[in-house]
Amino acid sequence: MRGLTIPLILFAAFLSGCAREAPEEPKPERAGQPVSGAEFLARTAATAAASATGQDEVARDQLRAMGDDYRRAIKLADPARAVNREQAREVARGIEGVRSVAWVDAANLYVIVERNELKTEQTIDRLCMALEPLGDTLGVVINLQSGEARTGAELQLLVRNCQLAVGEHAFLHDRRDRNVVPDAVWAQHEANQQRGATAENREDDAAKVLEASTPSIHD
Repeated sequence: MRGLTIPLILFAAFLSGCAREAPEEPKPERAGQPVSGAEFLARTAATAAASATGQDEVARDQLRAMGDDYRRAIKLADPARAVNREQAREVARGIEGVRSVAWVDAANLYVIVERNELKTEQTIDRLCMALEPLGDTLGVVINLQSGEARTGAELQLLVRNCQLAVGEHAFLHDRRDRNVVPDAVWAQHEANQQRGATAENREDDAAKVLEASTPSIHD
């Protein structure tokens, strides 16, 4: 009996450790997946049936859904559901670890986090999940940088569209590398960090850093 004691204790410890594991955080919705053939046929049949029975609104809903499926498959953001900029800034500022937020153009949201270890895809996921209620996040690209960065490597941006993988781009979005910033601009950014700029000045400086390599896009 005593021989079973140690294995039972280890097994109980294992179960206890599993029970304490944090649940996996929700992930943002993903675009770029091909339209399911079965789903397409089902929507087509539903549209035909609704039209035949005079359910015009149902038919329109099915056609609209088919259009949305195709749009997401080709990675095209819905202009009718563009994320509100000011609301997005307020929401992003409420994410733990975010220091400042600034829109650089119609699609690129520049976010500075407090520490180097927060410059991760997980942080981007949290930002994108928070923005989803505001509109179609396929039209939002997060440009993430650490506020305590000092070296060139630490200053590099982590850039990702909310609904795509790193390196993928939404249809018609600018594909310029936001990390291509003149040395003089980085030098000014580092000088601002060293002199202990206020939070408001840091946000303005952050926007200027990214804007230096991004063409202006007006609403």
